[in-house]
Amino acid sequence: MLNEKITTILFDLDGTLLPMDTESFTQTYFKLLAKKAAPYGYEPKTLVNAVWAGTKAMVMNDGSIKNDARFWQVFAKELGEDILRLRPVFDQFYREEFHGARAATRENPYARQAVEGLKARGCQVALATNPLFPLAGQATRLSWLGLAPEDFALVTSYESCSFCKPNPAYFAQVLEQLGRSPQECLMVGNDGREDVQAAKAAGLSVYLVTDCMEHTEGVDLSGTEQGSFRDFMEFAGLCCC
Repeated sequence: MLNEKITTILFDLDGTLLPMDTESFTQTYFKLLAKKAAPYGYEPKTLVNAVWAGTKAMVMNDGSIKNDARFWQVFAKELGEDILRLRPVFDQFYREEFHGARAATRENPYARQAVEGLKARGCQVALATNPLFPLAGQATRLSWLGLAPEDFALVTSYESCSFCKPNPAYFAQVLEQLGRSPQECLMVGNDGREDVQAAKAAGLSVYLVTDCMEHTEGVDLSGTEQGSFRDFMEFAGLCCC
């Protein structure tokens, strides 16, 4: 059962609220992104390598600048300064063509129900998805679940964060933005390193969703509540209807 001291629930998105195979989703996403960039003269392999370089830079970010600034700094170093002029094009991609990646995800009939049910009980609900995408990209993926950023007290994105999972500082930054202490918060995620290990290191309680579980090798899961998303609904005292 959900501890009565918990006032705030943090949900991961990919693999938690939104079931998916990460590799399949990433491949679909990159194909769509490469197609968008092709008319501007960017070869797919070069573009994808640059995206990975920018992503790695965000994951290693030290908090001195926001993740979006870190990404575009490295992205431009890889592809040349002219790419900076295309940021509006990429923003448009996340609002429009990115919807094509929905084909690589699965339905979660309980996602909206969980968010609405917890809020109805007075809980604060936040989307603590790894801030590697712009807010537009987070909003697009949420829309596949019938949700929107407005349904959450906070949605982390690369514009709003200067750390990433699995750095525990990411969770400290999220809690600072929410005005909550670690003892008040439960992280619900599917990743052993990014959600369980990092959130616990920041002092949060954790529920591990096992439907699309990742990176649990070598992670101490003893004492960690876990089960399917449906099991989480029961754990949280929510109706599965």
